[in-house]
Amino acid sequence: MLSYRHSYHAGNYADVIKHIVLVEILAYLTKKPAPFEYIDTHSGAGLYNLRSEHAVKLGEYRGGIGKLMAKPWPLLAPYLEQVRLANRTDKLYYYPGSPLIAQRFLRPQDRAWLYELHSSDCKKLEDNTKTFNNVQVECADGLRGLLARVPPKSRRALVLIDPSYEVKAEYAQVIDAVVKAHKKFASGVYAIWYPVVDREQIDFMEKRLVRSGIKNIQRYELALEPDAETKGHGMTSSGLFVINPPWTLFDTMQQLLPQLSSALAENEGFYKCDVLVDE
Repeated sequence: MLSYRHSYHAGNYADVIKHIVLVEILAYLTKKPAPFEYIDTHSGAGLYNLRSEHAVKLGEYRGGIGKLMAKPWPLLAPYLEQVRLANRTDKLYYYPGSPLIAQRFLRPQDRAWLYELHSSDCKKLEDNTKTFNNVQVECADGLRGLLARVPPKSRRALVLIDPSYEVKAEYAQVIDAVVKAHKKFASGVYAIWYPVVDREQIDFMEKRLVRSGIKNIQRYELALEPDAETKGHGMTSSGLFVINPPWTLFDTMQQLLPQLSSALAENEGFYKCDVLVDE
């Protein structure tokens, strides 16, 4: 039985980096008129009330999106616009999850496939996306759903893989699924989010990706503090591995990550922006 609920963590610094990358990729895909498909393997509820009991309990959004809404950074404008659209005001009451952000970019020719296993969040996801005809929600395993959906008919797609890693086996399961999906659909864009709770797990993911034979892999990571010396300390950093990123993404993140680190980390924050495997 799944216990993780993203409503406790919505809008935190991990969401910030994840959704900045998401917005940049979606904006790039829409520059061409050809249709594309969006596959979200761990969708969550889609929209989060930051005044809810869950969000207020930890207040993680205050250290993430809460610090950025008033920042006049041109490179942040596309991402912040998505947050403002969810609020219809400059005040911060709601935070959009990846499905809601993605569906705002979808054109009539595009499609989205959203997967969520948690029954309560899946029902909320269905409610939050019911007005969109080109969005399909499935209360099912997203990694299995991914393998069933590739290659897409459009031959263009963004896949976001964003599990909680609540179960340690997920680190290996994610890489297994990506390698299998890439063999079926090598030209897709794959964005794989990860939390740094135990750096050894992330090093394991990185090594497996590098050794998989997949080309064109970049990494973007944002840390608020150094890696924990002992396990169980909590998330100190988070990032994404991106396969087949838009050619514009690296330069954008190279400019943004130092600014984000300065704005969000109180003490010894750091960031990574590097190419793991060349094209």
